[in-house]
Amino acid sequence: MKLNAFNKHKGWIEAICGPMCAGKSEELLRRINRFKYADISYLLFKPKLDTRSKGSVKSRDGRVINAIEITSSMDIINHLKSEKECDRTYDAIAIDEAQFLDEDLGAVCDSLANKGYVVYVAGLDLDFRGEPFKPISSVLSYADIVTKLTAICTICGADANRTQRLINGKSAKYDDPLIVVGDTDAYEARCRAHHEIIGKKKVIK
Repeated sequence: MKLNAFNKHKGWIEAICGPMCAGKSEELLRRINRFKYADISYLLFKPKLDTRSKGSVKSRDGRVINAIEITSSMDIINHLKSEKECDRTYDAIAIDEAQFLDEDLGAVCDSLANKGYVVYVAGLDLDFRGEPFKPISSVLSYADIVTKLTAICTICGADANRTQRLINGKSAKYDDPLIVVGDTDAYEARCRAHHEIIGKKKVIK
């Protein structure tokens, strides 16, 4: 029988964040893939709002793992309750594209970790305006381990930590809708110097 190290430790939270094209889903699936080498059971969740892959999480390197679609962070708690009623238990909880969930996500993850689950959360830490995504900010406040990934700026090739939204090839305006699901057709990774939001007010002039 394989050893399950997760049983020897209390729960914790690991957050994986960064801009578009930084490999967040790839890193999340890589960590999940390691579970097959030990007796570690898990559930993978994703927001139903993310319609790019139905019923699964896909990474840009071609990995695919089936996922449970949810509309709110409390759906995770409710799903675990239903699993427990069926005498099914799990060691780890993974959540992809977590920026599409609600601000209760941090508290939900904290509660899960306190109950002994190992919780992995992946998502954008900054929205297209360059401002904190509140669901991810709430997770980062509780996280025990944070991995912040960078992409490559499409303009200059430097490390990119921001996501540029494009509308018909032009930079989005600050007052455009906050949530627009899209991929490389609508978003690019940019560095601080080349991230542009039309109409964003400067705090320091």
